[in-house]
Amino acid sequence: MKNILPILLIFIFFGCSKTTEIEQETPLKIWFNQPTTKWDEGLPIGNGSLGSMIYGTPAKEIICLNEETIWSGKKWYNDKKDGNKALGEIRQLLFDGEYIEAENVVAEKLLAKRLPSGTNANQMLGNLFIENSDLDSLLNYKRELDLNHSIVTTSFQKNGITYKNEYFSSFPDKVMVFKYSADKDSAISFSAGVKRTENTKIELAENVIKFSEHVGSGVGVKFYAIIHFEAKGGKSEIKDGKLVISEADEVIIRVTAVSDYRTDSPKTLCQQNLDHALSLNYNELKEKHIADYRSLFKRVDFHISDNDGLDLPTNQRLKKVKNGSFDNYLTQLQYQFGRYLLISSSRSGTLPANLQGIWVNGLTPPWNSDYHININVQMNYWMSEMTNLSECHEPFLEYIGNLREMGRITAKETYGCSGFVAHHTSDIWHNTFGFGRARYGMWPMGAAWCCQHLYTHFEYTEDKEYLKNYAYLVMKEAAQFFVDFMVIDPKTGQLLSGPSVSPENSFLDKNGEMATISMGSTMDREIIFELFQNCISAADILGVDTDFRNTLQNKIQQMPPLKIGSDGRLMEWVEEFKEENEGHRHISHLYALHPSNQISKTKTPELFEAAKKTIEHRLANGGGHTGWSRAWIINFWARLLEPQKAHENIVALQQKSTLPNLLDKHPPFQIDGNFGLVSGVTEMLMQSHEGEIYVLPALPKEWANGSIKGIVARKGFEVDIEWKEGKLQTLVVRSKLGNNLQVRYGKTLKSFDTKVGEVLKFNNQLLKL
Repeated sequence: MKNILPILLIFIFFGCSKTTEIEQETPLKIWFNQPTTKWDEGLPIGNGSLGSMIYGTPAKEIICLNEETIWSGKKWYNDKKDGNKALGEIRQLLFDGEYIEAENVVAEKLLAKRLPSGTNANQMLGNLFIENSDLDSLLNYKRELDLNHSIVTTSFQKNGITYKNEYFSSFPDKVMVFKYSADKDSAISFSAGVKRTENTKIELAENVIKFSEHVGSGVGVKFYAIIHFEAKGGKSEIKDGKLVISEADEVIIRVTAVSDYRTDSPKTLCQQNLDHALSLNYNELKEKHIADYRSLFKRVDFHISDNDGLDLPTNQRLKKVKNGSFDNYLTQLQYQFGRYLLISSSRSGTLPANLQGIWVNGLTPPWNSDYHININVQMNYWMSEMTNLSECHEPFLEYIGNLREMGRITAKETYGCSGFVAHHTSDIWHNTFGFGRARYGMWPMGAAWCCQHLYTHFEYTEDKEYLKNYAYLVMKEAAQFFVDFMVIDPKTGQLLSGPSVSPENSFLDKNGEMATISMGSTMDREIIFELFQNCISAADILGVDTDFRNTLQNKIQQMPPLKIGSDGRLMEWVEEFKEENEGHRHISHLYALHPSNQISKTKTPELFEAAKKTIEHRLANGGGHTGWSRAWIINFWARLLEPQKAHENIVALQQKSTLPNLLDKHPPFQIDGNFGLVSGVTEMLMQSHEGEIYVLPALPKEWANGSIKGIVARKGFEVDIEWKEGKLQTLVVRSKLGNNLQVRYGKTLKSFDTKVGEVLKFNNQLLKL
């Protein structure tokens, strides 16, 4: 796939930003005093490509192995040809209020049938079993994930011997490494084997397990994987289809895996990666891994608790919150866990994090563990720029451009339009056609929403080469589709998109029947408005495409305004329909509040209040019942400058949608809620979407004392904030790009000219120190 690293030079600049170190590092550990037999209570490691879920059960250890490109299925050209011939009929039915009949025509002439579950799915690489039946009835058992060093450790005692197992996944050396050791010689004995499917080819040798498969019964990638065992002392042999190691002093396991997704020779590349890993000893591999990981992770330091987290296992700490308390250390831990997960599942040159990051169990994960682009993958990356992980944003930015090849076909075949388009979900082959039921499938806005991230990256980095050579070209092509796609409403003369839906909600038509499709849903208007505005801004910055820029400006002027309903809420559709489910998990029409910035207290006070009423109504009717939905609500309340309500929803997320290992559950596990929490907490402490840095805009009383260091604002500012008793103490701003600084605290707004590299320090009155 095309690598956009050469034109994202700003990543290097930001990657070299000052690492915030503290004299005494606060422990950040997810830990337990018992093993687990459940995948979703395991501890994840990853390097963006290779990952594992560590169960930590010594008698029968299960390590669920993952490699990002292990997918069934293929690139599908499944677009409904000549769909554009039905558009006129469908739109007329919608304008006439015949919503059910329009939906029937859409199902027949625009949407492909839904592929069977698991057809195009991310799958596990396999399960590695490390077994020693003698290791039961243990003493002093502990398993932990150390976020400061990206290492999982299991330790325990048996018969007076202390055992220690360590696990990490190295990005620089493209290998996963597991070390089994003890404080007594000849104490390490186990059998090892791999299981996947009946089609998996497994080869055993004295110190190695090799396995390969053509995934999806021959419709998917081909992969090759090697598990190498380096034993110090003892002996190694093959027994009953397993590799058996006896009485070793220690064993170091290296795991490499490659598919044919990017190379024609996965076996050769897999062996090369292993050979490289074998050229380094364990300590060298570990030190390189830690240094690489900490160069990203330690950019941000966050404190709202004096607790070191070592007084209670994480599951017990979470249980107390579920019983009604709040725990600042838990929030602090979850915040950094979200950053850990992004670093571990999205690195330069890898695929973007999917619905489960890179951690899937089995062969048919929920929703295929694919790329849902009607909020989920976008939520994965809201926090990337603001929490100083700009490089981790890159895989998604690259992915958006790669949607164009298939998206052009969908635009032409289904809609008769130029440009490119994508619907609600995609996969590693960048499929873009609409499929399935209308309530989720008839939504041609996926690529347009994704394009927001292209411009957001520019807002933080101001990399004009990236904007000129990549981002603007993709955004422009997405905008071209909507120039062709939108039509005039014969009743109002306004320009509407459609047919489309408000994901994934329904309304009641004039006969009280449940309908989904309409013309001009509010979210459509908001996304198209932002895409057009971003294209106009980019064209102005680059000094290009005056005619196209003017076309977009003319289209914007014809689009309907956002409307407030008779009950004071923001209208979800262009007409004031009654919702079929008033507590729906999607709150799509508040896109303009977040992640966009079209609604704010200063710019649009009436819409601001309408947005507040919209969320209150959703929550009063049972909304926020999925993890990602609750996380989005945290971001909404932060933008609405409501600290206590934002905090209440953090606690609700912990109580209702958090697994014992702190992974988010939809249910089941879905990683977007982990990432959405991070962006929400950051927005509570600092916002920069209105051309200014707003310091502590939504600080709850529960976080009376604290600090956050190393977060990033638009226009290239890195920010440290310290507060006591709910009041700002010191603010430090590092200017990366030398832009004018607009900074707000409370009612005070001040402006400062800056130079590249300049560090400005302020007191609580925004006076320079």
